[in-house]
Amino acid sequence: MVLVAGSANLDFVVRAPHIPAPGETVLGGAFQTFAGGKGANQAVACARAGHASTHMLLALGDDLYAGPVEASLQSAGVTLHTVRPSGVATGTAFICVADDAENAITVASGANACLRAADLPSLEGFSHLLMQLEIPVSTVTAYAKAARAAGVRVVLNAAPACALPNELLALIDVLVVNEGELRSLSEAHGPLKQGLERLPCPAVVVTLGARGCVARVGQEFVAQPGFNVDAVDTTGAGDTFCGALTAALAQQQPFPTALRQACAAAALACTQLGAQSSVPSATEVITLLDRTPAAERDERVAALRQYAGLPCTD
Repeated sequence: MVLVAGSANLDFVVRAPHIPAPGETVLGGAFQTFAGGKGANQAVACARAGHASTHMLLALGDDLYAGPVEASLQSAGVTLHTVRPSGVATGTAFICVADDAENAITVASGANACLRAADLPSLEGFSHLLMQLEIPVSTVTAYAKAARAAGVRVVLNAAPACALPNELLALIDVLVVNEGELRSLSEAHGPLKQGLERLPCPAVVVTLGARGCVARVGQEFVAQPGFNVDAVDTTGAGDTFCGALTAALAQQQPFPTALRQACAAAALACTQLGAQSSVPSATEVITLLDRTPAAERDERVAALRQYAGLPCTD
């Protein structure tokens, strides 16, 4: 069973030919609202794509924006532990999605910034705690301490990027970052292998978009290439990866298997608009895994290992 502690937002999404440059106004197209927030996205992915028993600790305002967020999580089968701070709005995000599927996001944290150490529910029965950095770092650290004391494994998606105290890094079992976050945290600017080795966590995963991901698990390195799909919107793909990965680990899948399932789920998330609305089902993930030829995987693994500066063979 997985507990996700993190952010929940209502996303305001507009399509545009390209993401505006500073000072530029771009006439957009379709506008929609979606339930989002890195924490909520990852909880939905854990429950839907990973088919794991999932709970979420979140903070929402007493406003109209909270309803769609709660409904989306509940429809995915997530059990909610909701905090409602007085006089604070539900978190929101403003997202521009370009025609090439890339996006730019601005977040107003709202109630997410009000989660505190005392809000953590009992950890009895949970095997993994999954967190991100859209809630206060001090709160994340407190939750990680409680998890360590309870024998619960801590998975942290260190996004959005910020400096992490050594105290927190020492409590993390699995750290998930993108390439920029890896370089920022490790202060290594050479091959990815160097950054993976510098971070003290037992397992570090770096996501590489369409390329896939590379991980260090103990002293071993794993390269998992991405899956070829027709991308429409990359919003939420990284969150889908984190949720699916944690679900697979909670189900005691070997790390390489968990990475493959997470990459497949993330690829499928790019084929639909929105964050939670694009999270695939576990059946869709299995179908994509089954139809990817082994020979194709082998060729792409070699290319990915070379990109990351890893030895060409294990």
